[in-house]
Amino acid sequence: MGIGDKINNKAEELGGKAKEAAGQASGDERLEAEGQKDQASAGLKQAGEKVKDAAAEAVENVKDIFKK
Repeated sequence: MGIGDKINNKAEELGGKAKEAAGQASGDERLEAEGQKDQASAGLKQAGEKVKDAAAEAVENVKDIFKK
């Protein structure tokens, strides 16, 4: 995935943190839980991006080996 996806994932994470904080401040447990869920979702997406990046790098390394 591209940089746009990474930005969107980070925005989702930050939005989740804001929801969680707002929920804590107002005593709204549902909003707090929703914020935590958003953060977890963003974290999983970010982990997926890292795996994709590592796989792409590995493919490039293998290509470089065979070019020699």
